Amino acid sequence: MERIALFIDGANVYAAAKRLGWNFDHRKILDYFAAQGTLHNAFYYTAVPVPMDDKQKRFTDALTYMGYTVRTRPLREVSDDSGEVSRRASLDIEIVTDLLLTSDRFDTAVLLTGDGDFERPVEALRARGKRVVVACIAEMTSAELRNAADEYVDFKDIREQVERPGYRLPSSQRAEPRPFYASAALSDPDDR
Repeated sequence: MERIALFIDGANVYAAAKRLGWNFDHRKILDYFAAQGTLHNAFYYTAVPVPMDDKQKRFTDALTYMGYTVRTRPLREVSDDSGEVSRRASLDIEIVTDLLLTSDRFDTAVLLTGDGDFERPVEALRARGKRVVVACIAEMTSAELRNAADEYVDFKDIREQVERPGYRLPSSQRAEPRPFYASAALSDPDDR
């Protein structure tokens, strides 16, 4: 049976969910991709505020409980040339490190991101005889990444299998949108 490893770029998947207007059930994502073989490992990469707030802690704890290995980086404030401040943290290096260090333990890497920065690591995995599946939405997936992968899965095509029913992401027009992790951490574990 094919050995599968799952790598989820949390920020990219959240941005895709916002565009789609619906959120993902992370347990269903595990189940969907695990059904295609034997799940070796599932990694989830996310930025966290420092100090980590209770909602984020519950979200990362819930992911760990589901079986994910959660990798975090602290959010930091960055100013652009106009002085506008944004909060960000890059986890690309962590994703690539795990892809390469664990490659002897999987046959297929499933990478949930559309970030074109992963084109070369995907090519490196394929050169090692690994199969790579990229999943995201077309409008957020770089053409180079999509072409580098063996298979591309559009989230829209698997909505029924991975959607978190009854939960819609807040409108971007709301003054204070509820963080995406709040609902996962606050919900009943049996609903995940």
